[in-house]
Amino acid sequence: MSALSALEQALESRWEALWARITDKEPVELVEALCRECDGNAVVCSETRVVVPNAYEVELADYVHDELTRHGSRVGQALTDSLARHAEAHGYEWAGPLTVRVSRSARVPNGRYRVTSRVLTHVSAAAFDAPADAGAGRAGR
Repeated sequence: MSALSALEQALESRWEALWARITDKEPVELVEALCRECDGNAVVCSETRVVVPNAYEVELADYVHDELTRHGSRVGQALTDSLARHAEAHGYEWAGPLTVRVSRSARVPNGRYRVTSRVLTHVSAAAFDAPADAGAGRAGR
């Protein structure tokens, strides 16, 4: 990636983050955490193929969940759309159908949120109830 492309990408990312904060359209911090989770679990299969997990779970503390859903917004869909754009920009290939599940959790270690990911060949609500790998996921700061 050339220096000019890197600068353009950085400016675009910051502009989108600023715009989202001003208009309160999407939860920027969660989008960034999802992107880090995606990037951190990317598997390079060949020069032209990078595969990433397709099932993401965002666990939110009660007050964070209430804040994000107070206006009846579709947080899960907004996060899915943002993550899909991120993956497309990086040329990632999903390991299966992409889904982002948002849920309440009292087990969030930092009191705000936790993002985990895994590969699921068939995505369903029941699949998220199965235990995930112990080392998977990152918590927000």
